[in-house]
Amino acid sequence: MWERSHALHDGAVSPTPVIRPYRPGDRDAVYDVCVRTAHEGGDSRHVYPDLELMPSIFAGPYVHLEPELAFVLDDGERAVGYIVGTADTAAFVKEYRASWLPTLVERYPAPSGPPVTPSDAMIELMHDPERMLVPGLEAYPAHLHIDLLPDHQRQGHGRALMRAFLDALRRRNVPAVHLGMVTANTAARAFYDRLGFHEIPIADPGPLTYLGRGTG
Repeated sequence: MWERSHALHDGAVSPTPVIRPYRPGDRDAVYDVCVRTAHEGGDSRHVYPDLELMPSIFAGPYVHLEPELAFVLDDGERAVGYIVGTADTAAFVKEYRASWLPTLVERYPAPSGPPVTPSDAMIELMHDPERMLVPGLEAYPAHLHIDLLPDHQRQGHGRALMRAFLDALRRRNVPAVHLGMVTANTAARAFYDRLGFHEIPIADPGPLTYLGRGTG
């Protein structure tokens, strides 16, 4: 998994992207990947103009609280994809509220009324980590988020990132993992189906579809 091979391109030696553990210096690149994939798998900048917002919900807390479960796809210059997650969703929710959310409240105060903009709706989610405790997912204690820049999709890198994450969970004796994906993102659903994920029936999933699989 950690090997690096090289190929000639326009007369130059170019490194093949590799999967490696997350490093603190990857933070900005990971946030950028999150922003460019956060709107149904595509660029979210036109929907969420604050470029810290979506990463602060869907990437930052994971690399902060459980960096040992964060892996990146490195193209030789920067991270161009990542997988992050937690081994124990219930414990993660407690840590998110206790130590991650307090770092955000000055920039993103708790909403005082119903959301008006898409950003308002995301800030509402930010302040409600307990939303991650979805009834029906108890048998899948871990959860994950995976994102790749478009130029690096459909090349096997997503599968390799998933393999690294599942291997890490297996070493911790975590039996199963789940994820929530926007139902409209049909390309993502096809990807997860190929990796052996199955749909988990949830009473009121809203705009999401929940998928799960064992770590074996």
